[in-house]
Amino acid sequence: MNPMIAAADGFFRHLDAGKWADIGQASIDTLLMLAGSLPLTIAIGLPLGVALFLTGSPQLGRRPWLYGGLALVVNLLRSVPFIILMIVLIPVTLALMGTSLGVRGAILPLVIGAAPFYARLVETALREVDRGVVEASLAMGATTWQLVTRVLLPEARPGLIAGATVTVVALVGFTAMGGAIGSGGLGDLAFRDGYQRSHTDVALVTVVALLVLVQLLQMAGDWLVTRYTRR
Repeated sequence: MNPMIAAADGFFRHLDAGKWADIGQASIDTLLMLAGSLPLTIAIGLPLGVALFLTGSPQLGRRPWLYGGLALVVNLLRSVPFIILMIVLIPVTLALMGTSLGVRGAILPLVIGAAPFYARLVETALREVDRGVVEASLAMGATTWQLVTRVLLPEARPGLIAGATVTVVALVGFTAMGGAIGSGGLGDLAFRDGYQRSHTDVALVTVVALLVLVQLLQMAGDWLVTRYTRR
């Protein structure tokens, strides 16, 4: 037998049919975590980012005390390492989700960890909207609701999509970190087999799977940004 083939067979000795099935299931679990957490992250992060922009904008009647309170909450949640956040939220997760393990137990910490992150990206995207467009809308008598729904969000759409792309990539990293405390997915498999059992081949395959997933998500996000960017 060719020495290189023999070495490869020796390195990948743990990747039998059963282990490939585990990798497939872990990949599905990771996708389920993303599918469950991303819509909620956007649903919470988008209005929170809009609120940050409105309360911090001199054009729209700045409210420093309200902006300071919102910014404090956002900054505190963003500054906590995700694995610590998962541990701190275990009692809340148990009460709301019935478990702190697996895909279901990971959704709440993922949303709480990612929503403030996306909110800041939304605020940044809205700040990049041409001030002349905002001033013209206000001069024509647009209400705050009309300004947000008909001017700010449409004008900032490429930035909002780019922010969502960055957020979903961050969520992939969060799911991998959550594997250390039993959240399931590729991170959990890499931790249990790759680290605790020293199965380097399994760890390598899970890392490659995560890299491919991130690349696909980034490509999809870049395509959407390009499609909705006004020429």
